[in-house]
Amino acid sequence: MKSTTDSHKFNAGAGYGSAMGGTCALVGAGPGDPELLTIKAMKAIQSATVLLVDDLVSDEIVALAAPGARVVHVGKRGGCKSTPQAFIEKLMVMAVNEGEAVVRLKGGDPFIFGRGGEEVEHLRAAGIEVTVINGITAGLAGMTLLGTPLTHREHAHGVVFVTGHAKPGDAGTDWRQLAATARAAKLTLVIYMGVSSAAHIQQELLTGLPSSTPVVVIQHVSLPNQRHALTTLGELCATIEREQLASPSVIVIGDVVRGVAAARDSTPLPQQQQAG
Repeated sequence: MKSTTDSHKFNAGAGYGSAMGGTCALVGAGPGDPELLTIKAMKAIQSATVLLVDDLVSDEIVALAAPGARVVHVGKRGGCKSTPQAFIEKLMVMAVNEGEAVVRLKGGDPFIFGRGGEEVEHLRAAGIEVTVINGITAGLAGMTLLGTPLTHREHAHGVVFVTGHAKPGDAGTDWRQLAATARAAKLTLVIYMGVSSAAHIQQELLTGLPSSTPVVVIQHVSLPNQRHALTTLGELCATIEREQLASPSVIVIGDVVRGVAAARDSTPLPQQQQAG
C-alpha cells in the first residue's frame, strides 16, 4: 500500500502498532454530522494512510481524509449484506504490518454495538496495540438534537443501550425482563437496530410497560434528512409502518420522551423534520 500522506503526522496512536512501525486506531465517526466529530478523531482521519470505513459513515466525514490516503469501504449494516468481519480484521493486520497508519472508521462509537471489542481482541492477538477514539453515539445525539435528555432526575434514573439485532444462534435480549426492570428502576431504553424486529420488541415490552409509554423513533440522526416520529409503545409498529421509518433508526422508550414534545412546542427546531 502506498500513500502520499506523511504517516509520522498520525499521533492518535503514538507508541502503538507493530514492530514494522504501523499504527492502528478505531475511530468513532459519530452519528454523521462532521461537526460532531471530536478533535482527536478528525486528526486521526486526516493523518491516516489507510481508512477502513463502515457503511454508516457520512461522505462528508470520509472527505476529511488526506488526498493520498487509501479509503476502503467495508460496509456493515444490520440486516444487509456486509463485508465479513474476519476479512476486515485481516485487512487491518496486513496494513499495520506494512507500516501504514490505519484508521478503522466506524459510525457512532466503536464500543457501542460497533464490534470494536472484537477487533481490539483480534489485533492484540496479532501483537498489535490499538487506540480507541470515542464518538458520539446516535441514541444520545438524536435525543439531544430533539432538545431532550436521556436521563432526568424526575423521569429517568438511568439509561440502557440495547441492540434489537442478535447474532445468529443467540436468543438476544430478554425483552420481558428488561421491561420489568425498566419500569421498576425508571430507566430509558435506547434500542439500536430494532426497526426490523419492532413487532417482537413491542409485544414483549408490553408485558411489563404500559401501552401509553412514550416512544420516539429517530431516523438518520444528525444528518440533513433526520426525521422523527413521536408515538407510544402500543402504537410503535403502526407508527413505523405508517411513517415508513427504516434503518438506520434508534428507538427511545421512556418518560423522558415526553420532553420531545415540550421542547418542540417551546423551541422550534427548523433543521429537524417530524414524520407525518
